[in-house]
Amino acid sequence: MASTRKRLEALTAGLTMPVAAPPVERLPVRSESEGPPSVNADVETRFPPVAGRVAGPRTGPGQMIAFRGQIQQVEGEMASLRERLSQYEGSVPTRKLDPINIRPSRWANRHDASFKMSAFAGLKADIEHAGGNVQPILVKPLEKEPGQFEIVFGHRRHRACLELGIPVLASIWTDELGDAALFAAMDRENRQRADLSSYEQGLMYQRALEEQLFPTQRQLAEAVGVSHTWVRKALMVAQLPLAVVECFRSPLEISFRHAEQINVVMEKDQRGVLRRVEKLRGQGLAPATLVARLLDAKVGFDKPEKIELQIAGKRAGSLVRSKGGELTLSISAEAATDATLEGLEAAIGEALRRIRTR
Repeated sequence: MASTRKRLEALTAGLTMPVAAPPVERLPVRSESEGPPSVNADVETRFPPVAGRVAGPRTGPGQMIAFRGQIQQVEGEMASLRERLSQYEGSVPTRKLDPINIRPSRWANRHDASFKMSAFAGLKADIEHAGGNVQPILVKPLEKEPGQFEIVFGHRRHRACLELGIPVLASIWTDELGDAALFAAMDRENRQRADLSSYEQGLMYQRALEEQLFPTQRQLAEAVGVSHTWVRKALMVAQLPLAVVECFRSPLEISFRHAEQINVVMEKDQRGVLRRVEKLRGQGLAPATLVARLLDAKVGFDKPEKIELQIAGKRAGSLVRSKGGELTLSISAEAATDATLEGLEAAIGEALRRIRTR
């Protein structure tokens, strides 16, 4: 202890304390009548007070410790944010968009007839009742048009919201998505929902081949994950002559089997089929009856079919179709005597409608 004191005394032996500066004489306050002060008068210069520093560590080690504490706090916040973000890993952002800013895909596969069917009317009513679509559609942003989007899948839901004038709930695909990947995603989603007709499926495949999205049918089949036979059958429906398609009440009624039967006959007698087309167009026949007439075959059915006549929930008779297509109408004695003529007409008309659509 003594040696330390002696060393300090030796180090400070030549130091002197600074002499305090003499006090500055303040000028007396002058009134306006006395005029400005003389040039030689001593004037005290005043500076704004220096802002006080926030109390903190004064030593180097203390500042390092404080800095380390701040770093640890930031790292903890980042770890918490990473944990929260991990819950959304692999998800696609979803938001409500104005359907006006969303355009159908160039590979859109919905025929206009599908928007006039009862199924679409039911979907539209459900969306209106719920205040919007519960299952989001998938869209991708258009690079050259900010704020605009293209549908990947969900054309019916988009159309329903557009007609209702309400926002559409959409998942936004932000990663790269080329035309081939978009086409495959749309095809896969429609086949999983099982609500795309054979005709719409065929038109979709045909457009993709015509625009060289896929060089061959086989490569198309591999890209969308279906068999080559499936693609061939779908194309067969889409490639039917327009005159033949117009014979059906709706192109959505044409099945793979109908197209195969018509193509077989057209290979043998195309002129004969087209002559029959002119007679059958516009008659509104059921698909099975129409195809049989186009093939110039006798209308036949696998087995007899019976339709019950109903009036006010009670059985009023039956309508029976034989294997040859003949219809036999039977009315019960009770209905014949008690039912009104209007009730019988309505029951018979409903039975005929049901049996013609089978």
